[in-house]
Amino acid sequence: MGKIVECVPNFSEGRDKQKIEAIIAPLKNRKGFKLVSYEPDIDYNRTVVTLIGDALAIIEALPEFVEQALNLIDLNHHTGQHPRMGAVDVIPFIPLGETTIEECVEFANRLAKIVSSRFTIPVFMYALAANQAERISLPNIRKGEFEGMKTKILDPQWAPDYGKPEIHPTFGAVAIGARILLVAYNIDLATKEEKVAERLARTIRQSSGGFQHIQAGPAYLDQRGHVQVTMNILDYKKNPLYRIWETIKMEALRYHVEVTSAEIIGLMPKEALMDSLKYYFAVNNRKFIPSMSIEEAVFEAIHYLQLRDFNASKVIESYLE
Repeated sequence: MGKIVECVPNFSEGRDKQKIEAIIAPLKNRKGFKLVSYEPDIDYNRTVVTLIGDALAIIEALPEFVEQALNLIDLNHHTGQHPRMGAVDVIPFIPLGETTIEECVEFANRLAKIVSSRFTIPVFMYALAANQAERISLPNIRKGEFEGMKTKILDPQWAPDYGKPEIHPTFGAVAIGARILLVAYNIDLATKEEKVAERLARTIRQSSGGFQHIQAGPAYLDQRGHVQVTMNILDYKKNPLYRIWETIKMEALRYHVEVTSAEIIGLMPKEALMDSLKYYFAVNNRKFIPSMSIEEAVFEAIHYLQLRDFNASKVIESYLE
C-alpha cells in the first residue's frame, strides 16, 4: 500500500450533523486508505477525523475535504470550547510502520502547497514540520484564535509558511504538520467549576511547570454537565497515562472533587495501554502478561483507568493487524 501514515484532521464543526457528513463525504470509501473514525463533540464544536493508509492517497483526497469545510463553515459565527483558528484547524501526519518522520514532513509540505494555492488559505507548518522554533508548538501558532489571527498574521514574525499574510475571511488559517504519535486524553471531574479544571491542568502541563510533554487546559461540557481536564500527551513513553490519571486524582482531593472517568479521542497505540497496565498489575500484585491481546488490554484499561466509550477500535494496532 506504499507509505503508511495516520492523519488526524480536526475541523471546526461538531453540532450540525448534515454539515459534518457533507465535510466527511470526500474521505469515505476511498482507495488506499481507511476512514477509521470521525468523532464530533457538541461542546467543543469540533470533529476529530482519523485516517490510516497510503500517504499519497490521503493527500489526494484531503483538498476536497478542505473545500467542503471552506464552503460550509464560517468561523465568524463559530463558538465552542476548543481553541481554533481555521475551519479545518489542523492536519498532522504521523508515521506508522516503516514510514519515517522525515517523510511525514515531506507529505505535510506537499499538502500545504496544494491547500494554500488552490484555496488561498494561509498555512502554518507546525511540530516537526515547523520552519521556526516558535512554531513547533501548535498552541503558540493558534494563540489569539481566528479573531486574533486577523492582526497577528500581519506581523512578519507570524507570516504564514505558505500563502499571503492575510486570513481567509470565513475559513481562517490552517496548521499542517508532522508529529509522532500522541494521546489525546481527557479526564472528567464531578463539578461544574471550570476554575478547578484550570488549576488541575496547571498542575500537570509543561508550560506551567508540570510534567514534560503535556499540554492541558479546562473545558466545560454542557451536554454532560461537568468539566474536564483536556490534554495532549505528546510523548506517552516519557509520561504514561497512569501517571497523569493518578496525579489528577490526588490533586483533585484538595478541592473535594471526584474524578469520575476519562476518555481517549482518536486512536492510541497499544503500547500506551501496556505501559500503564504494567504499573497497575505491579501495584495489585498481579502477573503482567506482555503478550495479552488488544481485547484483554482494553478490558483491563477500562477497569484501572476508568475509560468511558472505549473499545478495541480505539487502538491503532486493531487496524494494522
